[in-house]
Amino acid sequence: MLDNTSVLPDLMSDMLVDMVFLTTLLKVSDKWIYQLVKTKRFPAPIKLGRCSRWRKSEVEAWLQEKIDASGRR
Repeated sequence: MLDNTSVLPDLMSDMLVDMVFLTTLLKVSDKWIYQLVKTKRFPAPIKLGRCSRWRKSEVEAWLQEKIDASGRR
């Protein structure tokens, strides 16, 4: 039997964010975000029925990667 007690606190501390959060944070359209997801250049959403949500930590890591990459140019 798996012990999920070590995984549960991590899941509970990581917020799920929606498209409104993403478009507000990044100042881009939902179409742009879905295009990035389609081309695997943005984290895939977690589907909850018809709703899409993203782990905030994955979005933050993606954004930090972009910031770091822009500094190397």
